[in-house]
Amino acid sequence: MSAKGALLQLVGRRLAQRKTPVTALSLSAPLRLPHQRLFSTEKQPEEATVGAAEQKTAAASPELEKLGKDLAAAKEQNAELLDKYKRALADSENMRNRLNKQISDAKIFGIQSFCKDLLEVADTLGHATQAVPKDKLSGNADLKNLYEGLSMTRASLLQVFKRHGLEPVDPINQKFDPNMHEALFQKEDKTVDANTVVEVTKLGYKLHERCIRPALVGVSKC
Repeated sequence: MSAKGALLQLVGRRLAQRKTPVTALSLSAPLRLPHQRLFSTEKQPEEATVGAAEQKTAAASPELEKLGKDLAAAKEQNAELLDKYKRALADSENMRNRLNKQISDAKIFGIQSFCKDLLEVADTLGHATQAVPKDKLSGNADLKNLYEGLSMTRASLLQVFKRHGLEPVDPINQKFDPNMHEALFQKEDKTVDANTVVEVTKLGYKLHERCIRPALVGVSKC
């Protein structure tokens, strides 16, 4: 070998020793381009936050379910209590109306038994005035004064009755009403329709449209 060839071989060996050896780590490293990111098995911050939120939601699900059940039970109980309250309010209102009506009726009809007793007095005065012979009034001053006194007393009593809502019922020639009349007998009378009052034996009375004594009547036959 020439001297020149030996020199070139020596220089080649020196250069080979100076080069950086390629290690296994450098070979295993991925090729990274400028516009690309290296993929990593580590979770990114956003993915970690989402995962934590999902775990927290999953842990809170039983508690939310329990709260939902409690809310539904509370709503049902509230509806039941509200229904009971409305029923109690309606019952109290009905009771108040009934009490007010009873009080009003007591004020109006509290004198009913007293009026019934006075009706006998009015009947007696009526019979007395009817019993006076009218043809003898002109010739007997005392009898005339007695008749006028009885008539005035009966008229005054009827005025008192009227002021307190007590009025006589004289149903002559009216249709028979079982709520206001009491039929004692039937009588043939072809001048009127059937079941018409043709005779009144005793006057009836009503107190504020309530019959406290029916009129005793005779009605026409069918």
